[in-house]
Parts: sequence; structure tokens; C-alpha cells
Amino acid sequence: MLESGPRKEIPAVSVRSLSCPNCGATVTIRSFGQAVNVVCSGCHSILDAQNPQVQILQQFKAAQKWNPLIPLGSRGKIRGTLWEVVGFQRRQIEVEGVTYGWAEYVLFNPYKGFRYLTEYDGHWNYVSPLRSLPEIPSGAFGFQRQKLLSANTVTYLGETYRHFQTASAATAFVLGEFPWQVRVGEKAGVTDYVCPPRVLSSETSADKEVTWSQGEYMTGKDIWKAFSLPGQPPAAVGVYENQPSPLGDTPKKIWRYCVVLLLAALALWIFNTATSSEEAVFSNTYLFDTRSTGEASFVTEPFEFKGRSSPVKVETSAVLNNKWIYLNYALINQDTGQAYDFGREVSYYSGYDEDGLWTEGSNRDSVVLPAIPTGTYYLRVEPEAERNTGVIQYSVKVTHGVAVSSWFLIAAGLLLVPAILLSWRSISFEHMRWQESDSNTASSAATALSSLISRHEDDDDDS
Repeated sequence: MLESGPRKEIPAVSVRSLSCPNCGATVTIRSFGQAVNVVCSGCHSILDAQNPQVQILQQFKAAQKWNPLIPLGSRGKIRGTLWEVVGFQRRQIEVEGVTYGWAEYVLFNPYKGFRYLTEYDGHWNYVSPLRSLPEIPSGAFGFQRQKLLSANTVTYLGETYRHFQTASAATAFVLGEFPWQVRVGEKAGVTDYVCPPRVLSSETSADKEVTWSQGEYMTGKDIWKAFSLPGQPPAAVGVYENQPSPLGDTPKKIWRYCVVLLLAALALWIFNTATSSEEAVFSNTYLFDTRSTGEASFVTEPFEFKGRSSPVKVETSAVLNNKWIYLNYALINQDTGQAYDFGREVSYYSGYDEDGLWTEGSNRDSVVLPAIPTGTYYLRVEPEAERNTGVIQYSVKVTHGVAVSSWFLIAAGLLLVPAILLSWRSISFEHMRWQESDSNTASSAATALSSLISRHEDDDDDS
């Protein structure tokens, strides 16, 4: 979130000091002339900074005192502008009987006015008032304040923000200076819309005045560096509503690359399939007598692989019924003697049981040998089977230049696995974010807001 205007340092202006009429402590006003309220650090009385008589507006006992992580008076640069911390407040909401609190810091620069820092469980936001109102998706706003505040999504500067939470926030503790009338115990309806790393927030006061602001996520490390604070910032806990994903848009980029490479691999696979010769270079049928005690191995007639080095498929089929046959193969180059040894089993069983007919195995088997060089080859075949089970008829077929699909499946897996894992991590991060949301529907936001306004109206009637 960039800010325009000259980058000027906070000038050396004289601050105003006054005495607290309640306890006599010295109260310093840093944003002299612009502070509306100031809180005494001694007795925590809220004083009217605009009244020369320093009127006490509210007294409260700080039953629980929160010390600011950034001390009042600290100066630091954010977005190129030097800011001074002049105020601090602690606010709380209650959800299902559980109280959640966060800190808000008031920043002041005489040229830029006021900005704010919020902190919740180690998550920080740099907050600026909106210069224009957000719009509902249809663009219709007019005086339909209720419609805008109850929308499920709103748009601002071309970005769409989703409703995240609507609640009633109460001020629990204040310290320092404020450019508005601040009171301990004062409640306001707050509604957040998120578009990480930004968040739009609306506040509806008891008199139904609505203010909008935009926050941008910052890390504690950046805050500590900006204000030159000692030590380490508190560690961020969980996933905050507008915390950007650590993966950023990496999953989208990975999927883009994945789709492009998959299409290239698919085109290559189609090309290889279309240009494969699929030439049957050898086929024959043999008989194996399991009762014979002689040498069972033999060699086939030579056959030739032409063209370029290509995968070779060896298919075996056998006439079997509750039998098996194992074939020890060796594909041997007749000229070089180089041999490719492999073994294949063909088995088929069937029968009946209480569930009916069952079968196991197959009468067919095939194997692909990758990138066999051209040349003249023959097969050495050595069959094995269970003794004395009769004669087994089997056939052997050799095909050169077959199309192989396994490489494409492996490539697809290697491409898809990283994309899927990154997407899963991104989805898990978003799931953790939206688990903290009170609802994803506009109706619940409208119901909560209407209930809050009704309570304010009831309070006004009672008074």
C-alpha cells in the first residue's frame, strides 16, 4: 500500500504538557492541536485534549493493564514515512464465550495525519483510513449502507474482498492520545473483508456512524526493524485472516508449467505412436512335453530388426487349464553375441467354490524390451513346468518398433506430484485461515450487524 506525497521527517515541534486534574501527573500531548482525547498514564483518566480546562471525560480502574509492545513516543519509518506512536488501546471481542483481544497503536505524522498498527497473536497490520468507499459487486451503493455492510463480498480499487468476520468489539484499555472520542467499555460493530495481504474493515459506532479502513499485513520482524525495537518480536501464532500464503502464486505457476509440459509430452507420445512400425518379425508355436527328461532348451530361427533402435515386445500365449509354464528367454544378437536375458510365466487356474466360478491368471503374457539396436537376432528358449502334467502348447511372437506408453505415465506422475503437493499445502493454509472465520455467507454478517445495531438502539431507548 503506497502513499503519495513528499517524504518529510517529523519536524521538531514543541509538545504540550498539562497536569491531570485527577492525580496531578504530567500528561504530554505529542499531536498537539489534533488530539481529541488523551489518557493519563498515572490514573488512566481520559481527558479532553481540546478543552483548555482539561476536563475529565472518564475515569476507570485499570484492573488489567496491558503494556504496549511499542512504547509510546517510539518513532519508525513505514512505507518511507516517519511515524510516532502516540496512542495505544486494547480491544476485545467475545465469540462463543471465549474472549479474543488485540492491540491497536495510533501513529502520527504532522504531514500525513494519523495511521494505525494492529497486532494479534504476533500478526501485524498497517492500517489507513479509506479515501473512497468500497462497492458491492453490482456497483450499486447510494445510501444502501446496510446492503454494503452485509455483503458477502465487496470490491475496492479493482480487488474483491470476501467477508471474514462480524462481531462487537469493546475497548478494554487505553493509553496516550486519540483523534476521536475514546471510552473504555465503548462497543462498535466491526466487519472484516479479506483479500490477502489486505483487509478492509468497517466500524459501526453506537450512533451508527460507519468508518472504513484498509490494513496491509506486516511481519513482526519488519515492525521491529522499522522502530528499532530491542529483542525479538512475539512469534506469530496460527494463520491470520489476511496473512499471505508463504507459497504465494507458486502453485499457479507450477500448474501452468505442468500443463505446458504435459501437452508437450502428450504430443511426443502421439508422434511416437503414429510413427511406430509395429512390425511382427517372428512368430511360432511350440509343444513342451512335461514328461520328457531330455534337454528342453532350444533356439529359434534368426529374425532381423530394421530401421532405428526401438522397443521390442515379446508375447507368450499358452493353452493352459490349471497349469503353469515358465519360459527362460534370451534375445541374442547373432553378430555380436550380446544377450538380453529375461523370464516370463504364464499360468491359468479356474474352479468353483461357494461363490461360484473363479479364475486366476491368464493364458497370455507380454514384455517390452526398451531400445534394442538393429541387427539379426534369435531367441534361446528354455521352458519349465510341473512334471507329468502332459503336453503344453505355447506360442511366441516378437514385434519390433512398438509404441511404449510407460514413459509418458512416469513423466506425467513426475510433473503432477509436485503440483498436487504444493496445491495441497496452499489449500491447507487457506483452510486454516477460514477456520477462524465466523461465516462465509452474507446473511450471517447482516444478522450480526442488525443485532448489534438493535442493541445500540435498545441502549439509547433505555437511556
